[in-house]
Amino acid sequence: MRGERVDIGGRYLRAVRAGPPEGGPLVVLECGAFGCAADWFVVQTLLAEQGVRSLAYDRAGLGHSDPGPEPRDARAIADDLEALVARIDTSSRLVLGGHSMAGLFLRSLAPRIGHRLDGLVLVDAVTPEYSAHPTAVRMIDGFRLAMFGLDRVADLGVMQAWALVAGDRIGLPAEVSLEKRRIYASASHARTAAREVQQWRASAEQGRMQGPFDPDLPVAVVTAGAVPLPADLQALQNAPAVESCAGWVDRVPGARHASLLGPQYAHRVVRGFEHVLSVSRGG
Repeated sequence: MRGERVDIGGRYLRAVRAGPPEGGPLVVLECGAFGCAADWFVVQTLLAEQGVRSLAYDRAGLGHSDPGPEPRDARAIADDLEALVARIDTSSRLVLGGHSMAGLFLRSLAPRIGHRLDGLVLVDAVTPEYSAHPTAVRMIDGFRLAMFGLDRVADLGVMQAWALVAGDRIGLPAEVSLEKRRIYASASHARTAAREVQQWRASAEQGRMQGPFDPDLPVAVVTAGAVPLPADLQALQNAPAVESCAGWVDRVPGARHASLLGPQYAHRVVRGFEHVLSVSRGG
């Protein structure tokens, strides 16, 4: 196992740190549905080369982390991440990064750490408002329905075969790719990931209740350009950056939802972090 297991109060979460041990803001990275810390390996490596500290982790019940209390909604996930950051670093300025479904979780987390937060980078991420769009609702409800089925059959080994096909669509280096595929094939990982997706609507509603991000926060939105997206959905995805005092929007041609985090395109994600770090309130 790469990284370390951190006690957040009787339960342990796997955390992977990169970059210098101290100095400057800490970039905290949240993965998307069915993800784990390995998803961020390339981004963390590039940030470390620039002297930027970062932290990726496995959510409760995913990867190498202990299970957490149900339901696995944005509120529970924000509770855990807030506790993890408090254990690892009590004083540094923070920049949040989130991929895909993590956009919902960061909306619930950001107000809690607002006194330390210097900005956000949303990587092909959904927002609570995006999740309420009729087109997105149909897609999300179909995904949620499939997850009720997966929750029931995960112990039958179905994910082991699927991991060979879809376990790593990011394109990670061989050793980290093997780590991700092994995690993806795990029945316990699949069950927890399925239950997170089942809570999608609840997580979106919890985010909407928090309201939009503070407009004084720099926000970068980096999206995958390989698959066309209706203009109104694209506008909802870009909205956090458009509404920011120092927004950055980058649609990356050729990149897909997962490969945006991989070796070919991760430098564009890192540019988003460069933007936020350069204009942040702490920098």
